[in-house]
Amino acid sequence: MGRIYTRTGDAGETALRGGRRVPKDHPRVEACGALDELNSTLGAARAFLQDAELGTVLERVQRDLFVLGAEVSAPDQAGPRVDAAQVLALEKEIDRLEAELPPLSAFILPGGHPAGGLLHLARAVCRRAERRMVALARRELLNPEVVRYLNRLSDLLFVLARTVNRRAGVDETLWPGKG
Repeated sequence: MGRIYTRTGDAGETALRGGRRVPKDHPRVEACGALDELNSTLGAARAFLQDAELGTVLERVQRDLFVLGAEVSAPDQAGPRVDAAQVLALEKEIDRLEAELPPLSAFILPGGHPAGGLLHLARAVCRRAERRMVALARRELLNPEVVRYLNRLSDLLFVLARTVNRRAGVDETLWPGKG
């Protein structure tokens, strides 16, 4: 890789994978940016995480998000694609982790252990990325598995936040609750 700055985006355009130039506010760039925000939020959560098993889960998701980003950036280019097997893997992880959690009886307020709080934030960022993908899919080509993956990922992030808090001994704050 060369220098970090290229000056090619100074006029408000950027290049997608494959070289196509588009405005920086193009829906495809917005969608890729949302994935980048999500991946960065997961990285911050991993930095606070003291549970190696859950760290491995998050790293696998971060690697998947790079695949999603490459695919969204240039759906007509050859390369790895997100598929139904990856969505199924998220579902299996949700089921496995949810088995150790008490059932929900009310909404919970996001927060808790620093890693748990960041995973709640990541869930919200994931939902935004999903909305960006839905908007993009209305205008341009997009693999439907991308939206399915993000939909399931937000569920996994919620379960991961609860798992982190439970394993750290942090009680969930229910809403409505006393206070």
